[in-house]
Amino acid sequence: MSRPIFFIAFNDSGSLFKKVTITKKLLLLLSVFLSACLGGFVYVTCDYLKIKQKAMDLRIFEAKILVQSDELLCLRKQIQTFSKDIDTLRSKLIVLNEFEKKLRIIANIDNNSENQQSLFNVGGPIPDSIEAEVSLDSTHNPLMRRMHKQVKDLSAISEEAARSFEALHKQCEKQRNLLAATPSIRPIEKVGWTSSGFGYRKSPFTGRRTFHNGLDISAKKGQPIIATADGIVKFSGKKRLMGKTVIIDHGHGMLTIYGHADKLMVKKGDRLKRGDSIATVGSTGRTTGPHVHYSIKINGLYVNPAKYIF
Repeated sequence: MSRPIFFIAFNDSGSLFKKVTITKKLLLLLSVFLSACLGGFVYVTCDYLKIKQKAMDLRIFEAKILVQSDELLCLRKQIQTFSKDIDTLRSKLIVLNEFEKKLRIIANIDNNSENQQSLFNVGGPIPDSIEAEVSLDSTHNPLMRRMHKQVKDLSAISEEAARSFEALHKQCEKQRNLLAATPSIRPIEKVGWTSSGFGYRKSPFTGRRTFHNGLDISAKKGQPIIATADGIVKFSGKKRLMGKTVIIDHGHGMLTIYGHADKLMVKKGDRLKRGDSIATVGSTGRTTGPHVHYSIKINGLYVNPAKYIF
């Protein structure tokens, strides 16, 4: 049988104050209880610290998620704007392509001719538009690569468009010059009538069937004769049968001839515009009366001037 443990307390005078008796069994139970309390306290404290750290980590993670969410929202808006810009540029290029086709038709330019390719013949077709709606949890890399490719494609198309329109502009300029140099009006404005046409006829001088290489347009003496297209005066003077004559070189192998004039108003080398006065109606040379003999030569051959009066 175990012996009890005594705890005796004395006061300052040395007399007995209090006596406590504790058995070893009770002491053992008390030690176990205190150890359990201390262990529990340590466990709870460690668990609290862990929970606190996790809560702090969670707040940091939530803050990062919030920042990334804002960034993704901003990125989505940028992508949507970028996508709209791409679609707008794509639409404009389509309009330019149609406009270019019309210009080529007007200018009579073959799309398949060398160095005259349409702006969409190089670099492939216009890229299709992309879907602007992007979810926040989707992978953006494929979309960004696709958009980057579209930008490169559109950039290549726009560069080719610039080259194509430059070539088209030069070709249209040539066409404009050709049109300006092509006879298209009567050599006498508003007045006068055609007294003899182009082709074979009975000569008023010999009575024989001869070829008449132009039009005879009769009018009063002194009526202005005008240039029927832009050009440079090649000859201004007298010819044996034609009398006072003006010959204009329009380039592109085209010449116009104005004969039987009364007064010459231009000299060799003068540059003329369509409608400029060059002489007045007369009856010089071999003629039956005042008129202008009007001829057109293309590459050395006479053609019917009536086909060049619009």
